[in-house]
Parts: sequence; structure tokens; C-alpha cells
Amino acid sequence: MTALAGFRVAALIGKPDAGRIAETLTELHALLIRRGIRVIVDADSAPFIHGVVPDRGSLRELGQRCDFAVVVGGDGTLLAAARALAEYDIPLIGVNLGRLGFLVDISPADVATHLDAVLQGRFLEEERFMLGARVMRHGQVIFQQTAINDVVIHRSHATSMIEIVTHIDGLFLNSQRSDGLIVSTPTGSTAYALSAGGPILSPTLPAIVLAPINPHALTNRPIVIDSRSTVGISFRPGKLFGAQVVCDNISSPGLDIDDTVEIRREAKPFRLLHPLGYDFFEILRVKLNWSSGYRI
Repeated sequence: MTALAGFRVAALIGKPDAGRIAETLTELHALLIRRGIRVIVDADSAPFIHGVVPDRGSLRELGQRCDFAVVVGGDGTLLAAARALAEYDIPLIGVNLGRLGFLVDISPADVATHLDAVLQGRFLEEERFMLGARVMRHGQVIFQQTAINDVVIHRSHATSMIEIVTHIDGLFLNSQRSDGLIVSTPTGSTAYALSAGGPILSPTLPAIVLAPINPHALTNRPIVIDSRSTVGISFRPGKLFGAQVVCDNISSPGLDIDDTVEIRREAKPFRLLHPLGYDFFEILRVKLNWSSGYRI
């Protein structure tokens, strides 16, 4: 079979501690080779390919050399790959070895059929935006990171809330005493923000969710803002201040009371390829048992 979608070189990335990872990576590597695709395997995943010594490289090298990436694991594996590869504009295909799988939506049993369709140009493509966060201290950037799901400001002392002051595009929004604040993309609206009472957003909606974590005031509710907005965070002194910023699963150093946090939409999105027939609302119903009941 000849690839018609301009895909000639594939990156293969896996989650090393996932169940069936060696079996699935080995099968995928062989499948892609049979389809005439050159395969470069992430250096951490290469030892799980059995029977051959695969071409391997770092994520940066994969980004520079590959046309698309097949990511095997759970959503966390795809999040890490997407953050690393977004600057190279490489589309990602997710194969689910995890539990929920909102982003990795192809099962190992169906991967041959769906990969053949993708290579023939039969797929749906989505662009999803990321957030960029930076922590400023005395005019200097001390931490900078991107996030696909969310940027979370949370307390680091178990017995004391923090008081967060939020501005949107320089305009005062509110001051809240809480355990923290989740600033979420639409992709992340089904993750931590959902647990904090935030709304589910359609994945390509140009919007950002701000959801407080255990706010002290009952009137402090989640809010949705334009994705072009800049979110500014500062803090008010408390009896025992301790806070941290977490971008997906990457943590900042501990914050000082005078530090500020700036969060805004990144210029470059990341690209996802879905099988034809992909249905976000069906995934909600299946994965979250959302709005179960009457069906057409």
C-alpha cells in the first residue's frame, strides 16, 4: 500500500510502563514498515521493540525528521508528546492503552484499519490550542511552561488557603480565598476543571475556563473567558503562604508572595488526527457516562 496523505516518516512513541506496551509497539512498528513507512522510535520506547533494532531518536529529533507521530499509551503520554512536538507542526495519532482516553481514541484492536485509512488520507483533523504560563519574580521569568490541559495554581501548605487575585487583560476579575485556581483549555475541561465544577467545552471552542478549587465563598463560581485573553494572577498575604504552579504535570518551584503568574494562549496549536466517524459527544457518553438515558 502506498501512503497518499504525504506521510512518509512516522514517529513512534510509547508509555514504557503501560500494559502490553512491548506487544503493541512491536506490532505497530512492523505494520508501518509493511506499509512502506520509515519509522523512528522514541529513544525511551525503542527497547520495547522486539525482533529488530529500530531507528531511534530523541523527541526533538523525531520532530525534525518525521511527518506524523503515533503515540501509544494514555492521554498523559499524548500530552507530553504534543507539548514536545507542537513546534514542529506534526499531527498525532493516539492509540489507547490507558483508561479514559479522550485524546488517544484508537484501540489496539482497530489500529491497523485506522492507520491504513489515515495513510490513505481518510481522517478528521483537529487543531487544539495550548496555554503558556510564566512566573515573574522581580521582573525576571523564573518558570515558563506550556500546558495542553490546564495551568493550576494551588496551595502547597495543607492547613492554609491562599488568596488569589485575578485580572483578565489587566482588568480586575476577583479575589478569592481557596485551595487554588484551574485555568483550563477546552481539551482540559474534561479533566481537573470538571472535578472542580467547571463546564465541559467543545474541544475546538476558542475559550478558557477559570475554575476555583474549594473556594471559601459559595458565590465564587467557574467562569469562561475568550481564549485571546491574558490571565494575570497575584497573591495577597496570609498567615502561612505557600503556592505552586503546575502545567499539566510539570511543577514550578515554590512561589513567593510577590510573584505574579501570566497565562495566555500559545500561538502554535497541536494537531490531532481522528478516525472518520470521530464523535466527541459519544466519547463523553462512553467515558463519563454523561447524559446517559434516551438515545435516538
